[in-house]
Amino acid sequence: MNERIYSIAIDGPSGAGKSTLAKAVAAQRGILYVDTGAIYRSIGCYVRRKGIDPKDSESVIAVLPEIHVDMVYSEDGLQHMLLNGEDVTTEIRLPEISMYASAVSAIPEVREFLLEMQRSLARTRSVIMDGRDIGTVVLPDADVKIFLTAAVEKRAMRRVKELEERGTPRPYEEVLREMQQRDWADTHREIAPLKQADDAIPVDTSDIGFEDSKLLLLDVIRRRLGEE
Repeated sequence: MNERIYSIAIDGPSGAGKSTLAKAVAAQRGILYVDTGAIYRSIGCYVRRKGIDPKDSESVIAVLPEIHVDMVYSEDGLQHMLLNGEDVTTEIRLPEISMYASAVSAIPEVREFLLEMQRSLARTRSVIMDGRDIGTVVLPDADVKIFLTAAVEKRAMRRVKELEERGTPRPYEEVLREMQQRDWADTHREIAPLKQADDAIPVDTSDIGFEDSKLLLLDVIRRRLGEE
C-alpha cells in the first residue's frame, strides 16, 4: 500500500471501459475504487421505482431526502451499491437505468447532493474515481487525470457482449442508438457536461484490448505521479 495520498480521475463516455479498467488499476495499486456512475445509477434507480419522470427536476429534487446511498465491499472484493440498505448492484446495470442516470445527473441539485460524498472519500485515502466530470468538477485538483474514450461503434459492441454475458442480450443497433443518445445528452447538458479536462491525458482504447489498456493506464499513472 502506497503511503502517499493521491487521487486519480478517469472521465469518458459510456461504454469506454472506465469502470472495468479503474477497478483493475485500483486492485493493482492497492487503492480505493469509487464508481461514481454507480452512485448516479442508484439515484436513477430510486426515481424509476417511484415512477417519476427523471427529467422532472422538481419531483426528483423532492425525493432526494428519502435517498441514502452507500458503497460496501463484500467478500468477492467487488463494490456493491446499497440503496436505502438494499443491494441494487445488479439492478442499476439494467440498460433502462442508463437513461435515468443520465437525466438525473443533469439536475444541479442532484450533483450537489452527491458532490461532498465523493470528495470526502478522496480526502483521507488514495482513490481512483471514474465518471464524466471527475477531473473537471468533482476532483479538479486530482494528481492524475485521464480521459478514456473509444469509437462509439466499438463501445456499443463491447456493451452488447457484456449484456450477453449477463444473460440480458439486446440487439447491437438498439444499444448503439442508445449509446449515441447518451453521448449527446452527456456532452450537451448544462451542468458539468462530459468534456476532457485541459490537463487530462487522452487514452483511446478503440483498437487495444483490456490488458494492453490496463498496462497503458498504469504507465500513465506512474509517470504522472513521478514514480519512474
